[in-house]
Amino acid sequence: MDLIAEDCGDYLLIRALGDRIDAAGAIGFKDKMRELAQTDHPRVVLDMSRVAFLDSSGLGAIVAAMKGLGAHRKLEILSLTPTVEKVFRLTRMDTIFTIHTELSEGLRNAV
Repeated sequence: MDLIAEDCGDYLLIRALGDRIDAAGAIGFKDKMRELAQTDHPRVVLDMSRVAFLDSSGLGAIVAAMKGLGAHRKLEILSLTPTVEKVFRLTRMDTIFTIHTELSEGLRNAV
């Protein structure tokens, strides 16, 4: 899974460039997230606008990335595709993560 990071001031934006996070790429995703998130940003925002498929291994990798940030940092999700949004809703991960529909001024000011 290719990921790129962008320093947005008060948060780190990480964009997922692949179209799926599944068993085949979950470990690589988790490792790359850990590498990119080694910053002092209190908030990390994962842009998933290109991810069309997410299985349980991929969801587990996202949860592991969140836990890897520690208690003092927050992982937020940006731009879920409809299929991936359904996975988050069915697994109730939409109650665990802050999910933003678009990159906006509101995201920059969100807690």
